[in-house]
Amino acid sequence: MRGYLQIYTGNGKGKSTAAFGLALRAAGAGMSVYIAQFVKGRNYSEITAVRQHVPQITIRQFGRGCFIVGKPTDEDVSAAREGLAVVSEVLTSGEYDMVILDEATIAIYYDLFTVGELIEILKTRAAGCEVVVTGRYAPEELIEVADLVTEMREVKHYYRQGIEAREGIEY
Repeated sequence: MRGYLQIYTGNGKGKSTAAFGLALRAAGAGMSVYIAQFVKGRNYSEITAVRQHVPQITIRQFGRGCFIVGKPTDEDVSAAREGLAVVSEVLTSGEYDMVILDEATIAIYYDLFTVGELIEILKTRAAGCEVVVTGRYAPEELIEVADLVTEMREVKHYYRQGIEAREGIEY
């Protein structure tokens, strides 16, 4: 089976959630899944659930546990570049049927690595490896090489009413 490149982007909620749903579907079909989370470093409820109940899914975070505000630190850059190196090995290993690069477009947006670097490692992936890239601001170059692109558009969001992120819903 050929692996395709999917992108979930846009300013709406649900990009990572859609990718995790796809990971769960793949695991249910007996596929092995690797999830690399860029920029994120704190424990989210989906990580807890996956680690407790779905051993076919491996998750690794390449962030510092806080949001990037303003200019990224050297530690932010280091964490993302380490993640890119690990993902490069994972993609070529043939060990995983699906690889999810959660918030990779945000890492590109903050210049933690370039879209060119990401595209180059995507070209080296094992033939049957499905890849999912999530995050706002997907660059046009990445969209051009993708097979499927979904844009999540915010129509209305309760954050605008001052509602904070809720455990089990947003994290």
